[in-house]
Amino acid sequence: MAERNLNLQRWIEYLYDRRPRRLGFGPERAAELPEWQDEVREALVAAMHGWPEETVALEPEVTEEHDDGRWLRQRLLLQSESMMTVPCWLLVPKDLRPGEKRPAVLALHGHGNGKDDVMGLDHGDDHRRQSIRAHNYDYARQFAERGYVVLAPDHRNFGERRYNSEQAYGRDTCNLMMLKAELLGRNMLLCNIWDTRKCLDYLQSRPDVAADRLGAMGLSYGGTLTLWLAALDERVKVACVSCYVSRYETYALEMDNTCGVQTPSCFLNLLDEMWELTALIAPRALLVENGTQDTGFPIEASLDQHRMIHWVYQTIGAEERVAFDVFEGGHEFSGRQTFDWFARWLGWRA
Repeated sequence: MAERNLNLQRWIEYLYDRRPRRLGFGPERAAELPEWQDEVREALVAAMHGWPEETVALEPEVTEEHDDGRWLRQRLLLQSESMMTVPCWLLVPKDLRPGEKRPAVLALHGHGNGKDDVMGLDHGDDHRRQSIRAHNYDYARQFAERGYVVLAPDHRNFGERRYNSEQAYGRDTCNLMMLKAELLGRNMLLCNIWDTRKCLDYLQSRPDVAADRLGAMGLSYGGTLTLWLAALDERVKVACVSCYVSRYETYALEMDNTCGVQTPSCFLNLLDEMWELTALIAPRALLVENGTQDTGFPIEASLDQHRMIHWVYQTIGAEERVAFDVFEGGHEFSGRQTFDWFARWLGWRA
């Protein structure tokens, strides 16, 4: 007889414990890794309703330009769908030589003010200035200082693309936009991944970018997108995922520390946990950062995933291509290993 139960959390735990995990990674997959990766990518994208059916031209347009000293900062518009434009900050080093091609980095922001945060733009707001400093959030600027071409887009529901409605009544707009998109057969996480893929298309089209030397970096929700982008798009040769890697069971199902724009449909029915996303990245270079005092992503759950990620890379003989930075701090970008890691795998030092 079925057990009587009125507790929704117990029901969630019951489902979690009995999920099929039908595409899980195991040692036997090492010999057939590319085939397994293709199968899982296809299944994950299909579960999230698939990529947009229409393909449109990027139509890049620079609408403003600022001289930031060692680089030019341009506001760039890219078209990702017929009715969706991606505003970005593009940072171009001023010391580029004629014909030179530099590695490029996508700097992906988390929850907050969007692309301005990763640029360190506080617009004279002391609270924003303190928040950027506290989270070491201006990593787009930090990469530009090291001579990379950097692209920092606004994700859907952030920055210039934030959903504003008097009807929201203080509700979480990440969740509202997920619900609206789901009614129309779209997944907001996959929509943002799609936009970052279009950003890669743009970077590869630039004559000053080495098309085969692209990296991605992100904190928090930026870490979500960095992990998923690298998992689904092999053009990302090196990635740094900061303060995100954890167990879905812990941060999403137990702690409720999640939202509608970072929810992958049916993920836990297909795979075991977050570590298996990194098996889609392997053997490409991956750096994972986690703070010991991060209250949103408890370190014990993160260390559990670190062990599994290390096991994946070890199993396929690529142990030197994965690294972990467990730092004494909270929900912030560490950066202690990041720039040397990117320099090593993208072959660039200023």
